[in-house]
Amino acid sequence: MSKIRVIIVEDDPIICEDIKQMLTNANYDTVAISYNKVDAINKIDALQPDLVLLDINLEGEFEGFDVANHINIKHRIPFIYVTSYSGKKIIDAAKTTTPMGYIVKPFRDKELFSTLEIALYNYARFMMPVVLKKDEINKRIKTPLTQKEFETLEGLYQGKTNQQLADVQFVSINTIKTHIKNIYEKMNTNTRLETITLLKELLK
Repeated sequence: MSKIRVIIVEDDPIICEDIKQMLTNANYDTVAISYNKVDAINKIDALQPDLVLLDINLEGEFEGFDVANHINIKHRIPFIYVTSYSGKKIIDAAKTTTPMGYIVKPFRDKELFSTLEIALYNYARFMMPVVLKKDEINKRIKTPLTQKEFETLEGLYQGKTNQQLADVQFVSINTIKTHIKNIYEKMNTNTRLETITLLKELLK
């Protein structure tokens, strides 16, 4: 529950498994895989992931745009297009749906990870104030965050993975998981995205 939760929307099962393995290797949590528009929308609604990797072409149609529009209308969830299309016409159409990234297949794991990190960081910056202040947050929740929990919260806001948080704080991943668990309990949230969304509401 403390990892970054991702839904993969891709109609090629082999590509899905490759992406899932890449995500697992980087300590992301693939919570669902969808092969078509209807299933993707249902799973996004039910699971509220932190991020969606979205193919534009699903079952021979550009239904990835429909999924993107649903996300924009119903949810505050960043999404990244993962597609074989690199032509100007498709890219221009994609831009109108405001994705947080665009990756052209085939791609390597380093390209995927750098796009994910930038997307999560930029999305958090788009949603939130530039600077988080512990005192301001603690005034608005019943049980105050400790300094280490606040530092972890800053990392969540910046889109850092558990491993990156552990490296920055010079602690184990289990310690980071404990901090995240405590943050969720104190803020009455269950996911990273819920937590960031709540912060936006608290700090209006």
